[in-house]
Amino acid sequence: MPPLFLPTHPENQAAMAAYMRNQFPFLGVKTTERRQLARPIVQASRQLPLVQLQNWLAGYYQQPEREYQYVAIDLALANVKRLTPATFAWCQNQIPVKAWWDSVDAWRKLMTVYLDQQGDLTTKGKAFIGVENYWLRRVGITLQLSLKARTNQAFLVTAIEGSQADPQFFIQKAIGWALRDYSKTDPSWVTDFIKQHDLSNLAAREGLKFLTQKK
Repeated sequence: MPPLFLPTHPENQAAMAAYMRNQFPFLGVKTTERRQLARPIVQASRQLPLVQLQNWLAGYYQQPEREYQYVAIDLALANVKRLTPATFAWCQNQIPVKAWWDSVDAWRKLMTVYLDQQGDLTTKGKAFIGVENYWLRRVGITLQLSLKARTNQAFLVTAIEGSQADPQFFIQKAIGWALRDYSKTDPSWVTDFIKQHDLSNLAAREGLKFLTQKK
């Protein structure tokens, strides 16, 4: 069992839980303090055998308090360069577990970094396209965030078109987010894509936000 090291701040708990629609209990530890307190744990995790590291990840992720899910994801990111395919697969399997936008988007960052460094982003990334779970599809849509000129346009098109008709807010928001991010690299491509696709008002508005602000 990994060390449970976070304090409880009752004065923050209700507001933090309400922000996540009261789906998870919170200790009340804010991000800055959590990351500061986690530094020794992160440093120690880099020295762990990978079997023990995965035990730590599982131990933290199964804790009821939401902050410990964040700790688990931070530890995985801190060790992303040495994750084995099996440990990565374990991380991937956690995406739908205790899923909400905060954990899903944090896991997405891990997926992007790991698959990009392995050269498998657009091949193994297909696991996030055409699946029933909309959290996994959100990851597929946003998988290339920050890749800029290295973005695979065909993969982005497939990911968006596969979920284009889904009215789920988090899917439509993800489509807009992905397009807005890529518009900083190729504004003409994004403008043409939005013109050629019957996107929701939310997705189109979000996708054009950066371009509209520049005018």
